[in-house]
Amino acid sequence: VVEYASTFPFEVLEGPPRWYGVAHADDGGEAFEFEMGIEVEGKRVNLLPTVARALSEHTLSLTTPENETRDAVWYAPVDDRRRVAVPLATLRKLLAPLAEYLTHPRDKLRLPRVQAGRLEEFENALPKNGKLDAPKDLTGFTTRLREAAEHASDAVPEGLVGELRPYQREGLRWLNALADAGLGGVLADDMGLGKTVQLLAHILALKQNSALTQPALIVAPTSLIPNWQSETARFAPSLKILTLHGPERVKSFDRLAGHDIILTSYALLPRDLSVLREQPFALVVLDEAQQVKNPRTQARRALLSIGAKRRVCMTGTPLENHLGELWSQVDLAVPGLLGDEGSFRRHYRIPIERQADADCQARLNHRIAPFILRRTKAQVVAELPAKTEIARQVMLSGRQRELYDALRISLGEEVREVVRQRGIEHSGIIVLDALLKLRQTCCDPRLVKLESARSVRESAKLELLMDMLPDLLSEGRRVLLFSQFTEMLALIARELNRRHLDYVTLTGDTRDRAEPVRKFQDGEVPLFLLSLKAGGVGLNLTAADTVIHYDPWWNPAAETQAADRAHRIGQDKPVFVYRLICADTVEERIEDLKARKAELAQAVLEGGGTRDKLKFDEEDLNALFAAE
Repeated sequence: VVEYASTFPFEVLEGPPRWYGVAHADDGGEAFEFEMGIEVEGKRVNLLPTVARALSEHTLSLTTPENETRDAVWYAPVDDRRRVAVPLATLRKLLAPLAEYLTHPRDKLRLPRVQAGRLEEFENALPKNGKLDAPKDLTGFTTRLREAAEHASDAVPEGLVGELRPYQREGLRWLNALADAGLGGVLADDMGLGKTVQLLAHILALKQNSALTQPALIVAPTSLIPNWQSETARFAPSLKILTLHGPERVKSFDRLAGHDIILTSYALLPRDLSVLREQPFALVVLDEAQQVKNPRTQARRALLSIGAKRRVCMTGTPLENHLGELWSQVDLAVPGLLGDEGSFRRHYRIPIERQADADCQARLNHRIAPFILRRTKAQVVAELPAKTEIARQVMLSGRQRELYDALRISLGEEVREVVRQRGIEHSGIIVLDALLKLRQTCCDPRLVKLESARSVRESAKLELLMDMLPDLLSEGRRVLLFSQFTEMLALIARELNRRHLDYVTLTGDTRDRAEPVRKFQDGEVPLFLLSLKAGGVGLNLTAADTVIHYDPWWNPAAETQAADRAHRIGQDKPVFVYRLICADTVEERIEDLKARKAELAQAVLEGGGTRDKLKFDEEDLNALFAAE
C-alpha cells in the first residue's frame, strides 16, 4: 500500500476505474442529457467538466502524441486532493463520440435525439466493468432505424402510374421508415436513377396512410420546375399540385392548404417567405439540395424558418469539393446530427481531409449511415434497362422569355400574312426561317441574328446543361453531347473552357475525325461534343454511357440513331439518354408533331422534304406559334 504525506499535492487511488454513462430523455423526447465518469468508493464522479477544462487548457488531447507510451494515464480528479489514474487510450475511445460537445466545461451534455447513436458508440467503447444507464428508446437508436428500414413497407402505393425497380422500392421503404420515425434524410442516388419517382411514391404512400395532413413543399432550381410538373402528371396524376411561379402566383397564396404538393423555386422562396411561414408542411423536399449548401445563403435561411415536420434532401452530388458540403446537406435534413459547422470542421473535416484519420472516417460513416441513401449507377447496373430515356424540361425566364414571346408574336404575324398572300403550300421558306429563329432562341439567344437578340445573354438551357455536366462527370460518366447547331457547340465549348472541363469536338469542320474519337474511346477525355451531321452516323463510341440531346430532332428514329453511337454492339453498360426541351415553346410543339406528323417535323427541323410545298395546315401553324 502506498501512503501519501499530507504535504504531497495529491493522492492516487489504487485499482482500475469503473466507468459509467447516464442518459435520460428531455424536452418531450426531442433531446437527451448525458453525463459520464467513474465510480469511486460507491459514488459516481462526473468527469465531463474536468475533461472539457483539460482539453481547453491543452493538458489533455483527444489525439495520441507520437511519443506517448501505450500505458500512458491521465490523473482524473475525484476531489481537491484525490486522483484516479485512467488509461488514456480508454479515455479517448470513450470521449470520441462526444468530442464536438466538449468545447466548454459543463456538468451534462444536451444532445438532440438524432444523436442517440452516440450512446451506442460510447457503450461499445466501455471496458467490461463499465455500464451505460439509458432508456431503451435511446439505446439501439440507429440499430432500430436500420431494422425499421428493412421492415417498413415498400408496397407501391395506389395512384402510382408505372412500376418501381427493386432499388427504387428499397428507396421507398427507406423514406417510409424515416417518416415512421419522424426523421428526414438525404436521398443521394446518381443522376438518372429516379429520385423524383421515389419521392412521389413516398408522398402517395403518406397520403394513402392519412399521414399527408398538410401539403408537401418541394423546392427546386427554377430550371427543374417543369420537370417536377411533368413527372408528377406522369407518375402521380392523382396528387394535387400547385406551382408558385411568375407574377400570377400571388393569386394562389390563399389556396396552399388545399393541395398535396406546393412546388416553388429557390429563387422565389425568400420572396414568398411570409406566406409560406404561415402554412405548416408535412414534408419539405429540397431537390438539388447542393444549391443551398452554403449556410449563409438567403434561400437556406428562408428554408430553416419554414415550419415542417421533416425535410428530405435530394442530390446526385452530396459531396463535390469537401466534407463541409456533406455537413450542410445532412444538417438540413437531420438538424443537429453532426453538430454545428465549426465543431464539424474541427472534429471531422480536418482529421479526415488533412490527416486521413481512418477511425474518424469510420465514426462519421457510422453516424450518417441510417440517414443517407446513395446508390450509384454501377451498384444497380443489373436492374437497369439497356437504355433509359429522360426528358428534362427547361423553363425560359427573364429576358430570354421576353425575347421568345416577342419573336413568337411578330414572326407569327409575319408568317400568317405571307400564308394569306401565297397560301401555305408556297410559304415554306418563310415558315422554316421563323421557326428556326424560335428554336435558336430556345437554345441560346446569341444564335439569333437579330438586333433585338443581341443584348440578351440569358440561356436557361445552357444553365441547366452546366448544372448537369459537372455532376455527371464527377460520377464518372462518359458523355456524348449532340446539337444541330455548330455555333451552339462553340458556345458550350467556351463555357466548358471557363470551367476547366475537358472535352473533344467533332463537327463538319473537323479535319481529323479519328483523333477526337480515339481520345474519347481511350478515356483521355470524358465529354464529346458532336454536331448532328458529323456525329450522327458512322461512329462507334461504346465508351459512352450518357447521351445528351441539347435540341430536339425531327423524329424518334433520328434520335435513336445518334444515341446508338453509344448503345450498340460492344456496349457493356446501360446508357442514359437525356433530351433537353424548353417548356411552352416551339420545342414542345415539335415533340407533339413527332408523334403526329413526322414529315412536317422533319421539314421544320431539318428543312427536309420540299421546302416550298409543306404538307401542313393552318391548325399546325397555329400550334407551332401558340403561346401555350
